[in-house]
Amino acid sequence: REILRSVDELGDFARASRDRLAGRLRIGMIPTIAPYLLPKVIENLARMHPELDIHVRETLTPKLIKEVVEGRLDTAIVALPVSEPSLTEVVCFSENFLLVRPGEDEGTPVPSHETLREMRLLLLEEGHCFRDQALSFCNMQSPPREVLDASSLSTLVQMVGAGIGVTLIPEMAVAVETRSAPVSVARFGNPQPSRTIGMVWRKTSPLAAQLQQISEVVCLAADALREQRKAKSPSRK
Repeated sequence: REILRSVDELGDFARASRDRLAGRLRIGMIPTIAPYLLPKVIENLARMHPELDIHVRETLTPKLIKEVVEGRLDTAIVALPVSEPSLTEVVCFSENFLLVRPGEDEGTPVPSHETLREMRLLLLEEGHCFRDQALSFCNMQSPPREVLDASSLSTLVQMVGAGIGVTLIPEMAVAVETRSAPVSVARFGNPQPSRTIGMVWRKTSPLAAQLQQISEVVCLAADALREQRKAKSPSRK
């Protein structure tokens, strides 16, 4: 594995010597980011660096980290921190988690995280870092037995719309996931639950300078999505 990674990095050294971003870029994203951020990231990269050949991998954080460490991916966009000593972590942006409830709950008081522990909280299945972040906000080491697991945010929101329970979703997902479900969305009081999103790559990567530039493109994409949300959707409380 080490020999193959070293051979692979020979090509990276050649690419790093260029004065522009070009060639293959293998980028990973977690499922709670990819559907919402990826289109804007790809659009920006294609416009700003048209000579890039972008390959995308969507999977859970542990797999992405393993593949970056092993050299099978150049970089990954994940929730930070990942605390892997061999990787560089660069913060791109932060976003809040919002509460999704059945539509009839519109306008009712937003539960505290203590109250949320007593409600039927729907979560992603084990392996998703977003699941762990939601449990952490509720001060729960593990969910109660009756909590249902899902493999996507879409499923969670549709289950809430069917009256099965409540859930938390990242703010960037709200516009996409709630447009076809009879649900209401509310913000928690401060301090609001949130996550930090960033990029990771190997500290030994010859493409470190280029990946730093790409992290700036990711930040711009996140800013653009934030502005779109403000322009198109009045905040629901």
